[in-house]
Amino acid sequence: MKITEFLKHNYRHFNAAALIDAAEGYKTHLNEGGKMMVTLAGAMSTAELGISLAEMIRQDKVQIISCTGANLEEDVFNLVAHDYYERVPNYRELSPEQEQELLERHMNRVTDTCIPEMEAMRRIENVILEEWMKADAAGERYFPHEFFYKILLSGKLDQSFQIDPKNSWLLEAAKKNLPIIVPGWEDSTLGNMYAGHVISGDVKNVHTVRSGIEYMIFLADWYTVNATEESKVGFFQIGGGIAGDFPICVVPMLHQDLQRDSVPLWGYFCQISDSTTSYGSYSGAVPNEKITWGKLGKETPKFIIESDATIVAPLVFAIVLDQ
Repeated sequence: MKITEFLKHNYRHFNAAALIDAAEGYKTHLNEGGKMMVTLAGAMSTAELGISLAEMIRQDKVQIISCTGANLEEDVFNLVAHDYYERVPNYRELSPEQEQELLERHMNRVTDTCIPEMEAMRRIENVILEEWMKADAAGERYFPHEFFYKILLSGKLDQSFQIDPKNSWLLEAAKKNLPIIVPGWEDSTLGNMYAGHVISGDVKNVHTVRSGIEYMIFLADWYTVNATEESKVGFFQIGGGIAGDFPICVVPMLHQDLQRDSVPLWGYFCQISDSTTSYGSYSGAVPNEKITWGKLGKETPKFIIESDATIVAPLVFAIVLDQ
């Protein structure tokens, strides 16, 4: 039985039914000529979402991505250091002493998975620092994701790949030069490293890496060109936080601050989140609240799946891919 057949036979009610409805809505949106933004919060790259997301990118089911700085870099960490990762299935039971032991071995824990500092973070730092310094010396400036595209497409890391490269979503995005928005990149391991290299003088101009405000300007231009009444842009949000909140605001910004009334609202919305629905919580707000902010319309197809995105997202993607 195909994955899609299994899901449609068994997933009939509650969050299970919401998953089916959201996936079918995603397909309908694309089939009607729409485009889709996927936003990545949490630690989805370390959860190896690339296995399914890379295929979505290959098959043109995603036209633009917004992600945290952590998700941007952690896909590459996994690409070059997977063999050195350690899984800690009993992570809930770790004592402070055991956590200290992991620190002393330079194993940075993300829930049940430890990322090896030297094999992953420092290896990428050494390669990307060359690009930062090269751009800095030439007076050139690039977005964070563009620096990653440079090192991935240069071939410098090819001999270090420790997973099948077809499972790296960022490598697939680089091949297509997919637009990526990375709000708050400063809040990432490499963002911290970049700040350190500016402080130490290795990089002379702090603006060599372009900023979040510039990302919003880029997104405003991209959305204005790509969102039309015939081809609206959908919004598939994994988790909450800045990866979703930042890009969805481009629409009210275009309408209210730039008075571009002809720009359509987002044409589809789905959020996968385990945040409890509550007052005062953006991640826990129901989609209808976004109507009052000028992000979604009353007719916009809206879905919310209250569950673990590491379980749900690959299943939604499987349906979209007709697997």
